[in-house]
Amino acid sequence: MNILIRADSSSYIGTGHIMRDLVLAKQYKNENIIFATQDLVGNINYKIIEAGYKIELLKSNDFEELNDLIKRLNIDMIIIDNYDIDYNFEKKLKEDNSSLKIFVLDDTYEKHFCDILLNHNIYADKKKYQNRVPKNCELRCGAKYTLLRDEFLEAKKAKKRVKKKNKTIFLGLGGADHKNLNIKILKVVEKFKKSLKVNLVTTTANKHLEELKEYCKDKKWINLQINSNEVAKLMSKSDFAIVTPSVTANEIFYLDLPMITIKTAKNQKEMYKYLKKQGYSSMKKFDKRLLEKSIIKLLGD
Repeated sequence: MNILIRADSSSYIGTGHIMRDLVLAKQYKNENIIFATQDLVGNINYKIIEAGYKIELLKSNDFEELNDLIKRLNIDMIIIDNYDIDYNFEKKLKEDNSSLKIFVLDDTYEKHFCDILLNHNIYADKKKYQNRVPKNCELRCGAKYTLLRDEFLEAKKAKKRVKKKNKTIFLGLGGADHKNLNIKILKVVEKFKKSLKVNLVTTTANKHLEELKEYCKDKKWINLQINSNEVAKLMSKSDFAIVTPSVTANEIFYLDLPMITIKTAKNQKEMYKYLKKQGYSSMKKFDKRLLEKSIIKLLGD
């Protein structure tokens, strides 16, 4: 079977779509998988190549370009992980390619024209897709479908909770941190530096990286990791996390870590609401005072 995965990454979009699609791709290891992606600023297309998959570079997000590619490559199934591809786009694809199977990843309860829909987030509720997908659509919703890299499965097995005098925070605002919050958060955390350290994870997709490196220089309490392959290990060695209510929150939840989340994008709304309801410290936007109070609470636990 020929499978095309349509997803992008950039300094603005972030890296989460590609990272989770690389996990999903492993479920189809005997199939021919090709990624269709754009060459956007700050992309992580090198990760696709490192994983051994082929890439078809797209010049745009136009229907015609993708449709031509589907026909040229004799695609049997397309996996769409792209917020700019909507119900009408998907319906048109099906009308023009009747035997094409359409598999969509969704995080925000949008209307889709697809054969399979995956919402792998811990908050996902299949009832909310009623009248939003075709009647025969296969729904895969919730924690049992969460796309976790092997490193997280291994980290959970190896995890041992040790009572330590000083605590460690895992700080991860996505690969891009497009709102440039890392430094603002570190300035709040700095007040507690005598009693904690920070494992800070980011990537080269972060356009504020030089500024961040400059800030972290000579600060021994910050362990700055760029393009780390040991994110799960760093999480499991931390006592709590400060992250966005995104795919990362699924990973923190799986590792059973206390967390503070700060919403930085519209598509994080459902996770933000779910975590707030579950009693986590979850912020609609960065709030210095609230963050300080949340850190004090977690340091006391």
